Amino acid sequence: MAVLVALGAFLMTLAGGWTAQRVTDRRHLVLGLAGGLMLGVVGLDLLPEALEAAGHKVFGVPAALVLFVAGFLLAHLVERLLAGRQAAHGAGEHTHRAPEVGLTAAAAMVGHSFMDGVAIGAAFQIGEGMGLSVALAVVAHDFADGFNTFTITSLYGNARRRAVAMLVADACAPVLGALSTTLVHIPEKLLGGYLGLFGGALLYLAAAEILPEAHHEHPARSTVLCTVAGAAFIWLVVGLSGG
Repeated sequence: MAVLVALGAFLMTLAGGWTAQRVTDRRHLVLGLAGGLMLGVVGLDLLPEALEAAGHKVFGVPAALVLFVAGFLLAHLVERLLAGRQAAHGAGEHTHRAPEVGLTAAAAMVGHSFMDGVAIGAAFQIGEGMGLSVALAVVAHDFADGFNTFTITSLYGNARRRAVAMLVADACAPVLGALSTTLVHIPEKLLGGYLGLFGGALLYLAAAEILPEAHHEHPARSTVLCTVAGAAFIWLVVGLSGG
């Protein structure tokens, strides 16, 4: 049952990536929506789950929040290092974005989708009701994952074939994650720490890269509305899935 549900996540991820490809003539709206989706996933989905799973404190601060900040700083450091390396090798003045950053971010999305599959499998081991609740949330927000994976990879100057390859990998990841639960059990605290770290990195990409790029050439009200709509969509998904 868990694998069948994960196949639904596979299809939704591909649907999200296909949507991102079809609206390239409205790039600023795509980026605005992607930023809202990412913000919603971090603030309304990943971080609450991370705080619940990794509830212990480190020097007076919840471990999930410490890792959240670490993820944000790590994403910033990686981007600066890769951008500096690109500049040192004579990159053009108008290509300040390192393609490796996009691939690294997309790879993180693939890892997150794999953990989505693990979450589905683990929930079904607890009970069918729990499994269906988790599956609803995962399948619904995997549309956003596919959308964001293709958008992020393309944004950093990667060729379309690379963006499609990362999209396919992201679509396959939840199926593999669900299958892995028959062999491996991941401790809840470790899973919570991962969610916090990934959430921080994702927030950096949304706030420091995706949204500024969306408003760079088209500071339109419609772009802001797309961002709000993206965050509201994730809120709806989380609410319908029972939090």
